[in-house]
Amino acid sequence: MRKRDDMTFPFEEYERRLSELRHRMSERLLDAVVISDPENLMYLTDYQTTGYSFFQALVVPIDDEPFMITRQMEESNVVARTWVDLTRPYPDTGDAIQSLVQALREFGLHTKSVGYERNSYYFPAYHQDYIHTAITEGRLLDCFGIVEEGRICKSDAEIEIMRKAAHATEVGMQAGLDACQAGVTENDIGAEISQAMFRAGGETPAVMPYVTSGPRSMIGHATWEGRVVQPGEHVFLEVGGCFRRYHTAMMRTVVLGELSDSMLTAQKRMKLALREVEDAIRPGLTVSDADNIVRSIITDNSVGGRLVTRSGYSIGIAFPPSWDEGYIASLNQGDPTVLREGMTFHIIPWMWGVDGDKTVGISDTIRVTADGCESFYTLDKDFVSKPDQAAELPADKAPTPIRPEIA
Repeated sequence: MRKRDDMTFPFEEYERRLSELRHRMSERLLDAVVISDPENLMYLTDYQTTGYSFFQALVVPIDDEPFMITRQMEESNVVARTWVDLTRPYPDTGDAIQSLVQALREFGLHTKSVGYERNSYYFPAYHQDYIHTAITEGRLLDCFGIVEEGRICKSDAEIEIMRKAAHATEVGMQAGLDACQAGVTENDIGAEISQAMFRAGGETPAVMPYVTSGPRSMIGHATWEGRVVQPGEHVFLEVGGCFRRYHTAMMRTVVLGELSDSMLTAQKRMKLALREVEDAIRPGLTVSDADNIVRSIITDNSVGGRLVTRSGYSIGIAFPPSWDEGYIASLNQGDPTVLREGMTFHIIPWMWGVDGDKTVGISDTIRVTADGCESFYTLDKDFVSKPDQAAELPADKAPTPIRPEIA
């Protein structure tokens, strides 16, 4: 390991993470692990790149020096960002898995018990078939989750980084709320959010903000497509701020005009769900308990709104295509996972189908403390109600819908 003082966290943080990983390897009787998940590579070494569609892996022997397999171009990220001292890069004309197999042989690991992340997005089945065919003298075992066991509870240092992400989230959301008015496009709103997040120190998030207006809010995971916001409509916003690949997220809703009785009811239900679940969250509660609190409150409404998803998910390190760690832990019915201090969640008591044609949301990102939980945010949770008037734009600058059929 190369000791250095210019990484995201103090060098001792990475030493601790590696030591804890090796302890879990020992418990599973593994001599080495091949880590290919981008989030796990970031967690262990501070390595990051947008080029993770090419195979890359950190090989961690239980006793000897770890080494990286990367595309040759990406080796510069190992040198510039991480503590890793040994690399085995491959050229674009080379074979990534052959390079991995050769390295395992070089370091005497081909006869050992080696774990690999079978469920990693970026270690596809044909690569796994290749390595199983090539390594016949040792044992290859699925170790998916061995790094995530360390990631699920954030250290104090990680919480501080997430606070910086939360600042970008709040600033971006406020800019989005301010930008919403009839006559602007969803693109205009998205641009204001993005600019504000980046100027506040935020970095490129795993997912750009979700901005939908009127009937388009009913399309799951849709974002801006040039539609012009119409008088009397609502705008649904979901923003994920990022700092050093750590994320926090937030949902808010804007109504252009007075809040209808339905919108007032939806707002009250969501705020009540957040209040009740955050009052209940503490170490020892299960994620199913938390989900039941949110789900029962949201389900009990008179405006047609439904909670069609889980009611929350772990959040932290993320690369595209998603900003969540829901595969590590989610607030789902029947899941017995127990909450522990340091866990962080995006809680989403949103409502799909209010009045049959509106999606609305209020959400929060929290961390579990020793005796409860606390929010990363201070931004007001109420729907933002704005006078129902169009933006004052010159006639020749008036936006037109890119997709008028959904205007």
